[in-house]
Amino acid sequence: MVSERDSGYRKNFSLILTFIVLISALFILSLFLAYNFSKKFIENQFVSEKVKVLEGSIKPYNEFFQNKVPEISYYNGYLDSATTSKFVDTILNDYPFVSKVVFYDSEISNTPVKDGLNTSHFSFGPKYIYQFGDLVPLDSVKLFSREDTKKFSLGDDFNTLGIKMISYIESLDTTKVPGQDELFTHFSNIRTNKITYVNIPRLADLKVYKQMLRSKLDPSPVYQQDMLSFYLDPYKIKIINSRPLLYQNIRIEPLTYDPLNTSEDYMATEITLPGPFSDYKLYFISAKSFVDKEILSYFLPIAAVMLLFYGILVLVAFLIYRNLNINHKMFKLQYDFVNNLTHEFKTPVSVIKIAGNNIKSASILSERELKLYGKILDEEADKLNGLMNKLLAFTQIENQAIQLNEDPINIEDFIESTVESHQLKHPDFIVTYETIGLTTFITDPVLLGSLFDNLAENAYKYSPPEHKRLHIRASLIKNKVVITFTDQGIGIPAPEINNIFKKFYRIQNQYNQNGSVGLGLAFCKEVVNFMKGEITVKSKVNKGTEFKIVLPYNN
Repeated sequence: MVSERDSGYRKNFSLILTFIVLISALFILSLFLAYNFSKKFIENQFVSEKVKVLEGSIKPYNEFFQNKVPEISYYNGYLDSATTSKFVDTILNDYPFVSKVVFYDSEISNTPVKDGLNTSHFSFGPKYIYQFGDLVPLDSVKLFSREDTKKFSLGDDFNTLGIKMISYIESLDTTKVPGQDELFTHFSNIRTNKITYVNIPRLADLKVYKQMLRSKLDPSPVYQQDMLSFYLDPYKIKIINSRPLLYQNIRIEPLTYDPLNTSEDYMATEITLPGPFSDYKLYFISAKSFVDKEILSYFLPIAAVMLLFYGILVLVAFLIYRNLNINHKMFKLQYDFVNNLTHEFKTPVSVIKIAGNNIKSASILSERELKLYGKILDEEADKLNGLMNKLLAFTQIENQAIQLNEDPINIEDFIESTVESHQLKHPDFIVTYETIGLTTFITDPVLLGSLFDNLAENAYKYSPPEHKRLHIRASLIKNKVVITFTDQGIGIPAPEINNIFKKFYRIQNQYNQNGSVGLGLAFCKEVVNFMKGEITVKSKVNKGTEFKIVLPYNN
């Protein structure tokens, strides 16, 4: 026989514990690595995301430089002070970083000019110079007029772009059409905080300009050319912080700016502004505690997924453990069932074998001996038959293989027959009964008899010799048949109440030492359920137990 010790389902606590410890250690290590990854990722973002901030912040400047400045060429050199004033007002309103605009109302001709550039027969000089801006006084709008007698310095902006334009015209290949980027490059000049732009002539005008550089034309032509210098203030650039949870503070600083405070409690990075703002940079600074919040917000979803995965592993470990535990219990129940069933069969079989041997070996048996051996054989055969019938009935009820009979019974006669049979079997068993408001009802007498026999047998078996008493009470309450069995036995411990109706389950006590199959109360539960009723129990240790059966009333 397989012993419980040899069970393949015995619990292995050390294996489960080792598994839990390993996955817990792996979980903690994974959290540590995930946090370090999050920290490194956010620190890299702190360095790389500055490009997006720069692109967002400098976008208005790019629009101004690529779209608004070239609009000057649409006027073909015929801008005047009034038109330019309106144009500048629009620019100042849309682009706050433009602080002032100087307008050169200029001409190109074959005639030398006093104020301007003269190369061979080519001359380029302003007729008027105006300045526009929010901070420009009204009496300072006009800076220069050709009619003025006082000397005026045109400045580097006019001279530098004029020389650049003349050099380009001189080297121009008039057999090819120049590209827009090429023209824009040679007719504009970008310096620190300043963009100077002259309207781009048509190709036909450029060809004439090239001729004017070589010879004096007759009649002498005059062409209008407008030049504008845009003064820019980098501190007026609106900073677009696209990562407010990453960058605590962003400001514009000179390229040479070097903070005195280099505390380890702060993170800083920088990026140079483009074009005319190249002497300045965007300076980013955040407290480490501020960046830690962003690291945490990035880490927490990762940790949540890892926690979910860890929880699944723990659940799997728990389910495996529970399955092993259940299998272990089932093996124990089956082990006990086989042992107890063997004992239950072995006792009557042994008695039958002894009686049979005595009959076989005896040469002559008296009438008294024949009756004694016959009674023994009959009783032991009844025990075997009853045990087999109980097992068969239990299986049939579980599998719904039998039909519920409906026969009328007189409850008093039924209880009295049960009492008589048990008192004959156990003369020291005192059984009393009473009926209240109930005489007859329709039920299955065989199944009801099995209930009465099992509960009465339990009441006798689990009561001390001096308390082998049972009281049966049958009553009709709210159209339900209520039958109670109250004994004065050893009682059932509270923790065992929920287990007594389980198949093969036995309470360990001195009355179970000789073995019990563990089917009696489980059989009662199945029978009551099959009869569409309910069975409940109340018990106190060393005081007694009450079983209550509630069945549907049919009359």
